[in-house]
Amino acid sequence: MKIRIRDASVADMAIITDIYRDSVENGLSTYELVAPSIDDMTSRFHGIAGQNYPYLVAEDESGKVLGYAYASPFRPRPAYRYMAENSVYVAPDTRGIGVGGTLLDALMSATADLGIRQMIAVIGGASPASIAVHEKAGFRHVGRMPASGFKFGKWLDTVLMQIELGEGADTIPAAEPGLKTYP
Repeated sequence: MKIRIRDASVADMAIITDIYRDSVENGLSTYELVAPSIDDMTSRFHGIAGQNYPYLVAEDESGKVLGYAYASPFRPRPAYRYMAENSVYVAPDTRGIGVGGTLLDALMSATADLGIRQMIAVIGGASPASIAVHEKAGFRHVGRMPASGFKFGKWLDTVLMQIELGEGADTIPAAEPGLKTYP
């Protein structure tokens, strides 16, 4: 299957909401307990895309959305402005065929193009599949928070993984990242 990556739009919010709902209701990749509405997801989309962070969708040849990914600020303090957190979600019927890795690769490239130097993955439920996708992309393990979430009647660990983007920490940035959040 050929996977095409493009920028997400408001028109994608219904399917994105459905994909995320499945993760909330059936998965451990998010610690949300109640699936947000399409209005909530649209507001989140505007908040992320409105700061110039990449928000991408993967689709097949027919235009069917297979998954989505976005980068967002890791923390609000200005010293973290060169670090972004990634989020990748894949439709349940298309998991295991490379959609997540394709989205992650495109997201890393788009985020590096903004001048971001580090990307972190906060992997809920210590998902082996998500860890494998991030390892394949070059992320390294930087931490584990045992019993940091409680969902579906059990304690869950959270794994932290990180990768350098672009020049990473090898040089001092010449300019601020291309985001609206920071002056």
